[in-house]
Amino acid sequence: MIIIDLEDTIMPHYASEDMMNYRIMSPQKDGTQEELIVEIKDINDPLLPNAFNIGFGPPDGNGGFLHKVSLPHVNTNRVFSTVIVLAIAFLQQYPGTIIGIDGSDDRRAYLYHRMFRSNYQALSDILIITGVDWYVRLLRNGNVETDELGGPYFKPAGTI
Repeated sequence: MIIIDLEDTIMPHYASEDMMNYRIMSPQKDGTQEELIVEIKDINDPLLPNAFNIGFGPPDGNGGFLHKVSLPHVNTNRVFSTVIVLAIAFLQQYPGTIIGIDGSDDRRAYLYHRMFRSNYQALSDILIITGVDWYVRLLRNGNVETDELGGPYFKPAGTI
């Protein structure tokens, strides 16, 4: 289980001016340090205007990051806590935006879903958490619930 602790994070050694790209170093169990790119991207979907996706992974050598690499982090909780803190900083800088997180495969999507469910109480004091399943379905296949006007329909507040 991933435990989010917003006080135990990694300081980025790079942050873009627009706060959409960060680089952090994460200690690995074999004693090495692995650079991770944390990237926030506009999803450009009319059902979710001003919605961004956050992703992270080791550099791919072409300016992006590898989506499907499993790394043996010394402290996985710290890595995920850092990603959440960077998302919060972005949201504070850009009021009116929302951020989602989707895994590059079903296993990762389920991991992120469980992370939000198990940390819901602590995170709900800082964030409005809604549409966790809906967001993933939108990015995966577009098969999502809409209201009678065709707009996004999310579960009522307090559920994820």
